[in-house]
Amino acid sequence: HMLWLKALHIIFMVTWFAGLFYLPRLFVYHAQSTDRVSLERFKLMERKLFFGIMTPGAVLTILFGTWLWLGYGFNGGWLVVKLALVVVLIVYHLYCGKLLQDFKQDRNRHGHVFYRWLNEFPLLILVGSVLLVVLKPL
Repeated sequence: HMLWLKALHIIFMVTWFAGLFYLPRLFVYHAQSTDRVSLERFKLMERKLFFGIMTPGAVLTILFGTWLWLGYGFNGGWLVVKLALVVVLIVYHLYCGKLLQDFKQDRNRHGHVFYRWLNEFPLLILVGSVLLVVLKPL
């Protein structure tokens, strides 16, 4: 019963993280573009990624993660820290949505270097989350 639930959770989490890694990379290229065709192409790609892949992946990850949490119970300080990291990731996701809207309205205020650094943030959260789950230090 719980095995298929874990598998679905992992699939949706990988989907969400793939989007979180790829969207800032698209922002890098978008920030470097100057011609109208490229700018419009990036707007389309970013919108489809954010609304068609990332956001459904995020919602389903949270739903299945909650379902798993209810099934296994809440024990250990490590889980509190992991849930805090999930909240940080949700805020990051929403911030990416705000940046998406800025690009959509041609109001980008950042250069490609900013987006290169932004692209590294989800990796830190991912590594921290995996370490918490595997080591359960608290």
